[in-house]
Amino acid sequence: MFQPQKLREDQVLSLEGRSGDLTCKSQRLMLQVGLIHPASPGCYHLLPYTVRAMEKLVRVIDQEMQTIGGQKVNMPSLSPAELWRATNRWDSMGRELLRLRDRHGKEYCLGPTHEEAITALIASQKTLSYKQLPLLLYQVTRKFRDEPRPRFGLLRGREFYMKDMYTFDSSPEAAQLTYSLVCDAYSSLFNRLGLRCVKVQADVGSIGGTMSHEFQLPVDIGEDRLVLCPSCHFSANVETLDSSRTNCPACQGPLTETKGIEVGHTFYLGTKYSSIFNAQFINVHGKPSLAEMGCYGLGVTRILAAAIEVLSTEDCIRWPSLLAPYQVCLIPPKKGSKEEAAAELAGHLYDHITEAVPQLQGEVLLDDRTHLTIGNRLKDANKFGYPFVIIAAKRALEDPAHFEVWCQNTGEVVFLTREGVLELLSRVQVV
Repeated sequence: MFQPQKLREDQVLSLEGRSGDLTCKSQRLMLQVGLIHPASPGCYHLLPYTVRAMEKLVRVIDQEMQTIGGQKVNMPSLSPAELWRATNRWDSMGRELLRLRDRHGKEYCLGPTHEEAITALIASQKTLSYKQLPLLLYQVTRKFRDEPRPRFGLLRGREFYMKDMYTFDSSPEAAQLTYSLVCDAYSSLFNRLGLRCVKVQADVGSIGGTMSHEFQLPVDIGEDRLVLCPSCHFSANVETLDSSRTNCPACQGPLTETKGIEVGHTFYLGTKYSSIFNAQFINVHGKPSLAEMGCYGLGVTRILAAAIEVLSTEDCIRWPSLLAPYQVCLIPPKKGSKEEAAAELAGHLYDHITEAVPQLQGEVLLDDRTHLTIGNRLKDANKFGYPFVIIAAKRALEDPAHFEVWCQNTGEVVFLTREGVLELLSRVQVV
């Protein structure tokens, strides 16, 4: 398996330049354990453990989006300038838009978002009927933004993964129902991940439209300022309120302020884009009508980093259980130690787990670096954050054999027989 070799904290600091650049826990931990490696400012190599976690997150997202009728597409990252000029965003997005020309002088941008592209696609379907609506089309792709000051590792970069969904409805009322449906799916997603997200009123920004909400993960390093009302559950990004306001606009109660990381954003667009590209459908009366649109984003790589930020200790990665790259790490004894005879039992236990708990096939690692002590390998396992670490040591030589089981997400350590281990692991949920 590919892992960073002897990566120490002083080496991590030099990778990012000045030590002051490592300004958050998730960035430091992800570099230290080899989840990411810097390629250029705001761009990172995603190493094997991170890719596994991200693929699991995408599977959870797929489940939630397809439950509400979402269909997956994949649009080009290269987007023609004429689409963006049609909406005036070629100029209004400013220097954030990464622009380039091909050999023929034709201008493109590397898409930070795909409202123009998806609306042009729907507009090309000339015989779309109201009976085919709503359409919920989404993708998970790389996005590009020329951030003036990328920082916080995967939390704010120039290249990142995003899930973006675009919906097309036959009426404002139907579009509002779809909007609520997607927001509920987002809430379900974060609940499944065990992340306490807050849905807040937000500004529409450069996307536009008439209504917008953010899904924020409260955390001290967050760049967004949020206000919450404990009395009526009103919540908003402060940019949507009068700066002098100190009371809740809904119930007049006092507001509390916190910081958050934006991990999701939803917009009700109306006909802002469909009117420009003439994205129409044939209504119940046989007449052409403009589609009502919404767009919905989830920061895939940002969710991974934000989850590590809020769940981890200062020294050890902790994952949402569903996203852990591997669920189980099995540690046999050191070669030449008094407990070496337990190594064979560890190998048998590995086989029993993969046979008796089918959902864990491909989810169990056997740490065969038996030139290292159990203590050194346990320290590594703690840093990587496997939900379950199982040690075959002195008590594995008892009759019956007992294995030391560390349940990382609860902090519990128990000694279990082989049957007890299998019973415990049979309850593990995977995606």
